[in-house]
Amino acid sequence: MHFLSEQLEDYIAEHSENEPELLAELSKETHQKILQPRMLSGHFQGRVLSLLSKLIAPKRILEIGTYTGYSALCLCEGLADGGQLDTIDIKEELQDFQRKYFERSPYNDQIKQHLGSAIDIIPTLEGPFDLVFIDADKENYQNYFELVLPKMRKGGIILSDNVLWSGKILEEAKANDKSTLKLQQYNQHLKNDKRVETVLLPIRDGLSVCRVI
Repeated sequence: MHFLSEQLEDYIAEHSENEPELLAELSKETHQKILQPRMLSGHFQGRVLSLLSKLIAPKRILEIGTYTGYSALCLCEGLADGGQLDTIDIKEELQDFQRKYFERSPYNDQIKQHLGSAIDIIPTLEGPFDLVFIDADKENYQNYFELVLPKMRKGGIILSDNVLWSGKILEEAKANDKSTLKLQQYNQHLKNDKRVETVLLPIRDGLSVCRVI
């Protein structure tokens, strides 16, 4: 679902920072070779992630849901000297693709890949994290949030992607549509949770920004 016309989306991208060449190449290959390329953050949202990371200058970043590595590389652009990004994905078949682009970037030594269930891996990671990006299976968003919150530094930022879910969050969730129902519950949870302050931004498919109080 496009919340803005394609012309406006093109205008926004054209008047934002240019997409780095490596990321443009990653995007092109993802669309050519990988299933569900719509999952890619893309030029505009990638520049948003990059700028937010640069504003925070995080020493530790956690990404839940790597896909082909585009958003990880965007987030790494703001890493403090000596900083590290941990990224978790459950799809083994994507690891070589991710690694190929990580190795070609300036951030290869700062990226640590984790393969497996984020529910199992997050408890094994030491914090504190300055920035977390949640972009994996929607049914577990609230579980991920609760696992990472105790590992966040005060003032840290938790980003959650796809929280508008192509506009489905405005509809009554069907009985078999667990993702929509869980996202509706998650958005309300973020609104009510006094441990964070939240703004939901209508960027692409919806991006929640939570600041840990």
